[in-house]
Amino acid sequence: MTPDCKARRAADGNHPDGSLLRTALALAAAGVPPLPLRQGKKPFGNCPDCKDSRCGDRPNMKAEGPCRCPAPCHGWAAATTNPRVLTSPAWAAAWRRAVAVAYHPGGAGVTVVDLDDAAAVAWARATLPATRIVPTTRGEHWIYRGTMRSANAVRPGVDVKSLMQYVRWLGFGTGRMTDLPSAVRDLVVKEETTPARGGVASSIPTRATWDRTVATGCRHTERYVRTGLERGLALVHARTESGAGSQAFGVARFLAAQHTACPGPCGLDAIEEEIVTAAVLVGVPEAYARRAVANGLEAAVERAA
Repeated sequence: MTPDCKARRAADGNHPDGSLLRTALALAAAGVPPLPLRQGKKPFGNCPDCKDSRCGDRPNMKAEGPCRCPAPCHGWAAATTNPRVLTSPAWAAAWRRAVAVAYHPGGAGVTVVDLDDAAAVAWARATLPATRIVPTTRGEHWIYRGTMRSANAVRPGVDVKSLMQYVRWLGFGTGRMTDLPSAVRDLVVKEETTPARGGVASSIPTRATWDRTVATGCRHTERYVRTGLERGLALVHARTESGAGSQAFGVARFLAAQHTACPGPCGLDAIEEEIVTAAVLVGVPEAYARRAVANGLEAAVERAA
């Protein structure tokens, strides 16, 4: 028995029929780089040598580094089409504990529009060109030929996954795959801007701030609202390199959800302005910040409906 066969049998061990590894090998043969997912459908954590980027990360990551770790570290960046790696002893333990298979869409030359609910699916059918579709538990994956930057929460219930991302493998789907349209590219506005020295990439004048005078119908205390808002703004301020737009969406959605049972008004317009300002101050273009925050507020209302 060859070393590769022994490794493959080791990886198959303790899994009912080795189906996940066989799926991964089939994907690799088709040019789709797979990786195992652990409980919770998350990538496996880094080994001690790679923890906290001690290894310098993998060469194809945002911070290109020298890591040559044989284990499936670094999430999506570990995905590979090399069958020797997939069946290696270093990956065997991961396959034994895996609960699903994922793949790196950017590595396969595709972009996945992840539609998380029925409303998002309806929006896609009315807006985006038809392409290959894979049903998911709550929505659909629309797969286009071509790659782009990934971004979460570009709209309520919509993520764009391509470069530097992973997607759970749920089958080949149906329909003919078409080229990545500008309508999808336009969903992702570049937010990884570097603030100008001594300033910011974009700036807006001082806007209204939230206080009790603009929230006469709010059932919460001023201290409660202000504390939550300040914590949310701190999360946005911390995103100095990337992700501030997505963080602003999440903060807006969370804060707005606290007021869905209030008679109103609750001063959400002022809360919106404070979040937008926080995002702009760390380099997010104002147009993107406003769209992200507005989508977050809308998502909270839709969820409560």
